[in-house]
Amino acid sequence: MLEKIFIILLIPVVIYVVYYLLNRTSKNNKAIKRVLSDEGKNILEQEVAYYRHLSVVDKQEFETRCLAFLDTVKIEGVGVTLELKDYMLIAASAVIPIFAFKKWTYPNLTNIMVYPSHFNADYQFEGHANRNIMGMVGEGAMNGQMILSKSALEYGFENPNDGQNTAIHEFVHLIDKTDGTVDGVPTYLLDKAAIIPFMNLIREEINKIKEHTSDIDTYGMTNPGEFFAVASEYFFENPTKFQKKHPELYTALSRIFEQS
Repeated sequence: MLEKIFIILLIPVVIYVVYYLLNRTSKNNKAIKRVLSDEGKNILEQEVAYYRHLSVVDKQEFETRCLAFLDTVKIEGVGVTLELKDYMLIAASAVIPIFAFKKWTYPNLTNIMVYPSHFNADYQFEGHANRNIMGMVGEGAMNGQMILSKSALEYGFENPNDGQNTAIHEFVHLIDKTDGTVDGVPTYLLDKAAIIPFMNLIREEINKIKEHTSDIDTYGMTNPGEFFAVASEYFFENPTKFQKKHPELYTALSRIFEQS
């Protein structure tokens, strides 16, 4: 009799334990077990040149990384309705600069707000002057946030050869910020011996922009942090031209991002 009572009492405990383990496993491996839809793959194939040039195996890895990113970062439209294309372009922009680092995540990012168009320093996007910001990484009270212009996001992938991509730019800022400051020197990705030479190289390249002897966007001469992000846009968008025009900088960024 006692044996039957014990078994009856044990059954719900066993059910709970099994449910807990299965539920925990499904949550932890949600992104790994899921497969990107054909529609999502088609968007990457049509819109993202970096993805198109990958091998079949690397494409699968890229897709998995996109899903993992979308599982961990909240993306919401503000004054605009987002489509699958927007989510895929944002995820691709996040994965491209860290693709060589299989375990990299963005610990300093929890939320991305997508505005319909350019905005100003007060985060306003309509009916106000000075709306010239296409994207930004939050500081202070906005820490952990990113704001992107939907129009700038899509424009960044329309011409893969112009060396300009706002979303990649902002994610490079986040990589730079991992060591605490956006200063153009991603110390987590640089050997200590390479830091000073890289800083000197940035200084030289900024001077070339000021002297009108460089084709790197003039926004890059704002400060070293902006230069690193602007140069990285160019590097990932049109590596062939970038290597031809800026061989030393190309070599440095190839080492930083571990691109072969």
